Amino acid sequence: MNVSILIPCYNAEQWIGEAIESALGQTYPDTEVIVWDDGSTDESPEIIASHEPQIEWHRAPNQGGAAARNRLLERASGTWIQYLDADDYLEPNKIAQQVEILGDAREEIDVLYGPNTVQHHDDEAVWRELDPIEYTEDPWAALVTWDLPQTGSPLWRKRALLDVDGWKEDQPVCQEHELYLRLLMAGKNFQYADAGGAVYRHWSEDTVCRSDQARTKRHQVEIVRRAEKFMVANNLMTRRRRTVLNNAYHSYSRMIWLFDRERATELMQHVKRQTEGAFRPSKTRVPKLYRWTYATLGFNAAEQAAALKRKASSLISGL
Repeated sequence: MNVSILIPCYNAEQWIGEAIESALGQTYPDTEVIVWDDGSTDESPEIIASHEPQIEWHRAPNQGGAAARNRLLERASGTWIQYLDADDYLEPNKIAQQVEILGDAREEIDVLYGPNTVQHHDDEAVWRELDPIEYTEDPWAALVTWDLPQTGSPLWRKRALLDVDGWKEDQPVCQEHELYLRLLMAGKNFQYADAGGAVYRHWSEDTVCRSDQARTKRHQVEIVRRAEKFMVANNLMTRRRRTVLNNAYHSYSRMIWLFDRERATELMQHVKRQTEGAFRPSKTRVPKLYRWTYATLGFNAAEQAAALKRKASSLISGL
């Protein structure tokens, strides 16, 4: 079983060497490593070239991460794909563990995924934590709660990716989740395995998703709404999924309310219609006072009270 490790790179001179070395250092032997430099203007091409002939690599003008992943997919010879962003890395046994889990069931699985390890960087320290996945038995629930993992976690069946035409190249953010959605809509089989090995670096607030939170949240909700409409149209919307979805909409609305109160209110009106006004925020996600305010005065009043509480706490901590 051949696995292609595909690394898109754009101006990642700080990290690309470690990413390539972690790919070459996999204990699973049947792999190839292909790197696509997406028009870097730093020293990335020279660092990539220094790993020849152990890797194959290509360079082209900048087209974006999704396009780079598609160009890599076109060149991959493996039946399975391991994507690895240039600023992330893999633990040595990552692929070996997942191949072993696939075992005899490999013909039935299209996406094998597990939790990422998040490696945080700040000016004073580096630390790691596992990013758990709550809805391990239901990828639709994991999708709408944004629980499906970052790009490097899964092994992806190449044929499944080609069946849905790969990555959507004009998708500016939330690219892996948009791809997850199309794979689920196409009936591809997702399988969770409690095995990690992909390390996602959180080292900058200037990444594609973090640099414009308003845009990211708009696209996030768009993907979730597409998922909802598909589940309803195809009789996949169970009571549990509706509950999970409504709680997810509430969480998204709370974040959106900070910069677009009208959009947040519209989203919660949608939840209200779906539940005939019966929705109440989860006891595990918001405090008792918030739940009381929501039940008594509504979403906007609850958010206004929460904002005042945050402001008061900030003023007190600054004294």
